[in-house]
Amino acid sequence: QVPLVESGGGLVQAGGSLRLSCTPSGRTFSGYAMGWFRQVLGKEREFVAAISWSGSSTYYVDSVKGRFTISRDNAKNTVYLQMNSLKPEDTAVYYCAATTVRSNYNDHRRYGYWGQGTRVTVSS
Repeated sequence: QVPLVESGGGLVQAGGSLRLSCTPSGRTFSGYAMGWFRQVLGKEREFVAAISWSGSSTYYVDSVKGRFTISRDNAKNTVYLQMNSLKPEDTAVYYCAATTVRSNYNDHRRYGYWGQGTRVTVSS
């Protein structure tokens, strides 16, 4: 059973928006920091954004700052990634992940739980 389930991916034109959602399957992740990563075939998994367990701190890769927003609703046990002003280079499979660590959120090796990913395609 995959512990996290992503949704909200799809095809969008450049400049458009999408909102990704991530919900746990069978357990709660309210005490975990959550991250979003993305991967293009043949390339390493790239950190996109992370949010602390409380939601008070957020972190972004420079390329998405000002365009993407990560948030969480612990009451709904859901993490979101709002993506605006999308660019063709944002095209990738996006993965949600959970971690108990309190630092180095951009390191995918520090995340112990992953979803299966949702594909985002941005056309030019």
